[in-house]
Amino acid sequence: MSDLSSTTPEHLDYPFLLVTHMVCADQQIHSEESKALRELATQIGASQRTLAEMEKILAQEESQLSVEDLAAKVSPGEQSEAMSQMLAIAYVDGFCSALERQMAEQVARIWNWPAGEVQRQLVEAGAFTDTRFIGEHNQQQKVSFGARFLKGADSLLSRALVDNVAKLTGSEQKVEQIRREILLTGPEYDEAIRQCAVIADEDYKFAELALKKALSALSNLGKNIQGVLEDIKHKTSRKGQATTAKEVAKQLEDTINTLSAEIIKEIEIVRNSLRAKERALNHFSITFMGRTKAGKSTLHAIVTDDGWDAIGVGKQRTTRFNRVYEWKNIRIIDTPGIGAPAGQSDEEIAKSIIDESDVICYVVTNDSIQESEFAFLQLLKEKAKPLIILLNIKKNLSDPRRLEHFLQNPDKEFIMEGQSGIGGHIQRIRRYAEEHYANDYFDIVPVMLLAAQLSREPKHEEKKKELFKASRMQDFLDSIRESLVKHGAIRRSQTLLGSAVGAIDNPYKWVNYQALVYEKLTETLKNKREGIQKDIQKAAKDATDSLLQQIEGIFQAAIEAVPSFAEDYWNRNEATQKHGWEQKLKELRFEERLKIAYEQASKNFNKEVQEALEEIGNELQLISQLGSNNFSFTEQDSNNFRAFVRILGIAGTILAFFVALPFAPAIAGVLTTVFSGIGGMFKSRDEKRRDAVRNISTSLEDQLKTQRQNTLQQAQGEFSKYSDSVTTNINIYFEELIAGLEAIATQLEEAKKELADSENYLNRAYAKRIIDWSTDQQEPLTVKGINQTIYKVERDFGRSMKIVTQSKVQRLKSLDDINHILQEDISFSNLKSTK
Repeated sequence: MSDLSSTTPEHLDYPFLLVTHMVCADQQIHSEESKALRELATQIGASQRTLAEMEKILAQEESQLSVEDLAAKVSPGEQSEAMSQMLAIAYVDGFCSALERQMAEQVARIWNWPAGEVQRQLVEAGAFTDTRFIGEHNQQQKVSFGARFLKGADSLLSRALVDNVAKLTGSEQKVEQIRREILLTGPEYDEAIRQCAVIADEDYKFAELALKKALSALSNLGKNIQGVLEDIKHKTSRKGQATTAKEVAKQLEDTINTLSAEIIKEIEIVRNSLRAKERALNHFSITFMGRTKAGKSTLHAIVTDDGWDAIGVGKQRTTRFNRVYEWKNIRIIDTPGIGAPAGQSDEEIAKSIIDESDVICYVVTNDSIQESEFAFLQLLKEKAKPLIILLNIKKNLSDPRRLEHFLQNPDKEFIMEGQSGIGGHIQRIRRYAEEHYANDYFDIVPVMLLAAQLSREPKHEEKKKELFKASRMQDFLDSIRESLVKHGAIRRSQTLLGSAVGAIDNPYKWVNYQALVYEKLTETLKNKREGIQKDIQKAAKDATDSLLQQIEGIFQAAIEAVPSFAEDYWNRNEATQKHGWEQKLKELRFEERLKIAYEQASKNFNKEVQEALEEIGNELQLISQLGSNNFSFTEQDSNNFRAFVRILGIAGTILAFFVALPFAPAIAGVLTTVFSGIGGMFKSRDEKRRDAVRNISTSLEDQLKTQRQNTLQQAQGEFSKYSDSVTTNINIYFEELIAGLEAIATQLEEAKKELADSENYLNRAYAKRIIDWSTDQQEPLTVKGINQTIYKVERDFGRSMKIVTQSKVQRLKSLDDINHILQEDISFSNLKSTK
């Protein structure tokens, strides 16, 4: 397959480039990975085009060939081995991230592989064993594990991968690559590493159990609220009105689906935290963060003596991944810049490393200190991460005379007082940081990274020590050493226990808030249900009174028209008289006015009911907005509650009411009765005229009065039935809706309790570690030991923690030291003192 690259100079080695993408897939490029890739390229005789494309991928240039482009070029005969090569890289460290897994699945889809084929390969290679490795002894196990995917593969790339897999694990990293100034050597350091490893292994088991319980609680919540919806859909409402239950289900479907979508997000957050804790298990991690061009990459290169090629003029936004340097259970991580234009993805990449970091070094510069760059610290506080702020003093030292002048009095650049002093910068940093970080327990360490960088350059070899001392980098390195050697054990517990609470605390707060919202919605509906009945009764009375009044007026106009009609038609034949009366009614717009009266009365009723419902709906919407718009009375427009009237079926009832009122047939009956008795009434002309006029008038008026009474009674009865029907529909609808909301609230409360239990489980374990650390005791972390020591813990995550012990504890560390080191307000009491 890739052997062609050695015979065809410009041939692109697609499988090799897919391997390069897999190295970058987890958004972390280890220092040795890029070196090993270049050695790998040399061994397989990669063409210049392939090497150029590899560099583009590593630098994440926009012109790089995408995974889709490359996968489409791999021939069917090469695909199986190419997948094995990618999986070997993904699992080279014994762990496959979600992003690496996604890339493998993406390639499999491009190749039209059957669903589950990647999973099958992983199972065959033993990718789902529960083995976790700690310390140096596991490197060979990692190597053999990654090599399992390549068993039987015989291509040049596969053979080269097997040869280089040890380098890709970092097992051949050289100790001398880390600066001697960091002083991470000697028995004190070795003992700190040993303690960190033991504590991390114990703490991870507690974190894993708690996070898995939280995942289970959220997963069950998602299933259970969907179950609520299904139960409503299949429910037959009382009085056989199954339609109402279905309409309620339709109404709740959007809110339940929205909740489900949020639950999925929360699950992914917890799952990512669990993965991060697993990745953090074997290393003490120090992460450099800050805005673009603050000096993070320079700092990383100074500390690790690696990555100098990524620094210099024209190297804009060179750090596009989290660059990881590993040495002897330590990881030094350089992240992309925060707040760069169009750098949202860079910021997300930087955020992805926070959960697995033990200490965050936030780099700022004295030439541009703006509040906006400190907003990111709020996220660090939300994740309870210890913080060191490094103030990089920028100064132009490019000119030899400037450099000489600086070295004559380097302390001048670090004086606190005066117009040119850094005291104002530090005060401003502390003010901005306090606002977003919630306390001021963090250290601010001023350094001059440029001076330290120059000390590493060959042309300044003679002044190397002088430059490094002038940079004050040693102050920063000492703080890092102190974090590891003196506080490494408790830092590990902070990462694996203390900050893990945040992964549960966020969904707990969300679930708790949603529970309150749905309880409030339910309470509001219950309170408003009685009021809406009164509103409907009033609306029905108002509409009925108006309708009856209009009917009276319409019939009265017809009655008043009878005498003149009788005079005009007393001597006409029946057909002419009948036609004349019909014309008279048309002139009076009798039927049209009746229809308008019915319509107007119904519209007025509908409007009053609608306004009453909208008032409830607006109140419910206000409540729902407090819960992130998870509840709405409408399917399309959350601000338009007219749909609620339609859902209740009121519109359909009104239409039926129009059809049910038989005003037209009643008028026809009047005409038939009157004219059937006119024929025998004629005598002398005057008598006949008077008798005919009288009889016509009397008969028509009597019939109209009778019909008026019938119409009034019928209208009143029909409108009463109609308003009763609306009231019944609303009552049933409210009952079903309340029942649905109560069912959702119940599920939220159950999930809330389970999450609170998981959170408390972790807080108690973390409190036990704090007690042991503050008393200089070391003992295995067990549930029994926790229960014997800790009575209860109250924690405002990331801000304060109240630890109540079963008995009095004699601390060997002052409260100020504890708060400063943990960067959280810790208070202690015991069970006896609280009684």
